[in-house]
Amino acid sequence: MSVLTRAEAQTRARLLDVQRYQIELDLTRGDELFDSRSVIHFTVRSDLEAVDTFVELKPAELRKAALDGHLLDLDTLDENRLPLKDLTPGEHELHIDAVMRYSRTGEGMHRFTDPTDGETYLYTQLFMDDVQRVFAAFDQPDLKAVFELSIKAPEDWTVLANGITEHQGDGLWKAAPTPLISTYLVAVAAGPWYSVRTEHRGLPFGIHCRRSLAPYLDADADELLAITRGCFDRYHEKFEEPYPFDSYDQAFVPEFNAGAMENPGLVTFRDEYVFRSAVTDTERQTRAVTIAHEMAHMWFGDLVTLRWWDDIWLNESFAEYMGVQTLMEATLGGSGGTPPRKWGSRPWTDFGVTRKPWGYEADQRPSTHPVAPDPEAVPDTASALLNFDGISYAKGASALRQLVAWLGEKDFLAGINTHFARHKFANATLADFIESLADGTERDVHAWADSWLRTTGVDTLTPKIGPTDNGICTLTIAQDGSRPHRIAVGLYDRDLGDEGRLSLRERLEIDVPQTEPAHPIGKRPALLLLNDADLSYAKIRFDPDSFATVRAELSALPDPLTRAVVWNALRDCVRDGELAPTAYLEAARTHLPHERDLALVQGVLAFATTQVADRYLPAPDRPAALTTLTSLCRDLIRRTEDGSHPGLRLTAVRHFIDAAAQPDTITAWLSEGTVPGGPELDPELRWRILGRLSVLGAIDDAVIEAELVQDPSATGQEGAARCHAALPDPEAKRQAWEAMFTTDNLSNYLFTATAKGFWQPEQTDLVRDYVPRYFKQAPAVAARRGPAIAEAAGRWAFPVYAVSPETLRLGKKCLTKANPTPALHRKLVDQLDDMERALRVREA
Repeated sequence: MSVLTRAEAQTRARLLDVQRYQIELDLTRGDELFDSRSVIHFTVRSDLEAVDTFVELKPAELRKAALDGHLLDLDTLDENRLPLKDLTPGEHELHIDAVMRYSRTGEGMHRFTDPTDGETYLYTQLFMDDVQRVFAAFDQPDLKAVFELSIKAPEDWTVLANGITEHQGDGLWKAAPTPLISTYLVAVAAGPWYSVRTEHRGLPFGIHCRRSLAPYLDADADELLAITRGCFDRYHEKFEEPYPFDSYDQAFVPEFNAGAMENPGLVTFRDEYVFRSAVTDTERQTRAVTIAHEMAHMWFGDLVTLRWWDDIWLNESFAEYMGVQTLMEATLGGSGGTPPRKWGSRPWTDFGVTRKPWGYEADQRPSTHPVAPDPEAVPDTASALLNFDGISYAKGASALRQLVAWLGEKDFLAGINTHFARHKFANATLADFIESLADGTERDVHAWADSWLRTTGVDTLTPKIGPTDNGICTLTIAQDGSRPHRIAVGLYDRDLGDEGRLSLRERLEIDVPQTEPAHPIGKRPALLLLNDADLSYAKIRFDPDSFATVRAELSALPDPLTRAVVWNALRDCVRDGELAPTAYLEAARTHLPHERDLALVQGVLAFATTQVADRYLPAPDRPAALTTLTSLCRDLIRRTEDGSHPGLRLTAVRHFIDAAAQPDTITAWLSEGTVPGGPELDPELRWRILGRLSVLGAIDDAVIEAELVQDPSATGQEGAARCHAALPDPEAKRQAWEAMFTTDNLSNYLFTATAKGFWQPEQTDLVRDYVPRYFKQAPAVAARRGPAIAEAAGRWAFPVYAVSPETLRLGKKCLTKANPTPALHRKLVDQLDDMERALRVREA
């Protein structure tokens, strides 16, 4: 397939204006194929002579193509490009009649049959260049057009689209014409959806899911709609431009590759967000942030759209920042007498402990790039797809948070509203965005953009406390890096009136680099914390006295966001080889039993398990680490016996299962159907226990299949695939490997589930021979099955626990000799860098 280059897109945008698409889809042909008919109304600019260009499509069969009534030669279709020759200035009409193929990898028109009830669902994911899998298009973001969709579906189905849909009878649905939007934002979802509908501010709102998930959607419908209404209202307080579309539907769809997609008027979410098992408040908050994130895109991304993919951060960084900030501010209306409430500052704590480390890690790999990369660094759509990472999301959002702290929210929002007014229903660039911001402030926003958006890497800030003759200490901040920061510095003393607590004496605001050689801070504090409140994006270190206080008294800090900054610093020290992994485990063992914030418990336990125990410690030290973790989780389970912290208890139970080195306790839980004192085992916990028992060799295929009979759902199918692949049996490993790398029958989700089960730190000897096989076969499967499977093969099927110089050698040979696809190449570069880091940590 030919990928679109930036130069080609710029040329085509100079030649054409596209007014309107009329799309007819027939989804009644069967399980493999559907019909797609397109009429594209476009104009060649009047100041041009006859020009040549092309339209994109990826058909199973091209049946007819006609330009202005004249048939085109179908044999000229070259991969995904149909040439359009000798176009004269003026209006043109292109007709395309094609047969398209359904996807099983979450790209294009994805088709899914629910194993619970046999019902089938379809939805589109047209991001980047996958619209060509559904209908013919001039597929680039700056050729916006009006889209008119007609969809033929089975009679008992409902069809959703960007605009309000009406059933015309005989299975035919028509969607209201869209405003001007980009091709990648067109959306259709068809199937026997279960729907909850309402109105807000005169607009139809709806939430939709598979019928088999209806009871779970009903259980959360009030919460989902309250979040939607609250964020919608808050955005209208922030933004002068009203919501620009005719309705707001949110569809929870199966086997979705991303968290969600911001299709205007029809946001699609992965349907794991329809919780069918117990979840924590933090997981509910994550779902709420995603809702707020996607709604922010209605303005930034959909109303105003990037011109080319080098500015993807304009979409994602903005939505990431706005999602967290707006959820924190939004009042979520109660129902049934429940009072309105706000989330408070908790979303930023969760961002600090989960999302921000994603940015830090991505920014320290060889694949790092600026938040706003140079246009030449994004020459085509394949390279653009690689930038959907922790930099474009988490680092960019952190940079915007720093910008708001520096500009002030009033000036920031003034610039945003200027940007919307200037570019609504059009396209814009970084330069346009910066100009809009600069018009509302005296600050040098262009210099800020150069420092924060055009550079790579993470600055490290280190405090140096010096005494003076009169007993007043001074602070100097050493900076490894050159970005300007405005940070808070927290000075904490031991609270003599409340033994065991640290209290904030003062929070200073200091610019880095410092304008003064040293800043007076009074007497030496027990703890001096740089970047308190986590407003900037930088790694921090401690002076020796503060580090001693952290290790002994971290849990005594009063604010969870402060504790998040400290835990992130400890995490960075481990990753940089400055703190022994066992010391991190000791800190977790000491302080997590006293932790009150659930996001911190989840984040620290996740790092302690998946990185420290599973990768950073050599194999002989891993059993002791698992003992520490299970002991810690037992303490948390005992602490929550009174039922006062169900989310904390659930988190502790999950991590106890994952760290169990012996099967006895979790086998008893499975047999009894409950953890003593609760919780009862729901499907998620049952499959989690079975997954761990599979790794330990304590169950066999028959037990897994018996559980699948009890839970034949899609998540049950994934759980069974993961368990089968995790069994410490050569035949089980062979079958799992063949399913992933030979047969090509696995959907994107079943591929991922199988990969998650296959590699286990307890089984490195058993699967040793598969390590070289991975580097031979992964490039081939990525090339055959496309970017989504390439991403899964690089992320989940990589031999992550084979931490050795030999794995590094094989991986680097693969990069240079096997010519992996761009998506797989990027994942391999990142995985190999992480493995090198793990080896350095082990050596340190």
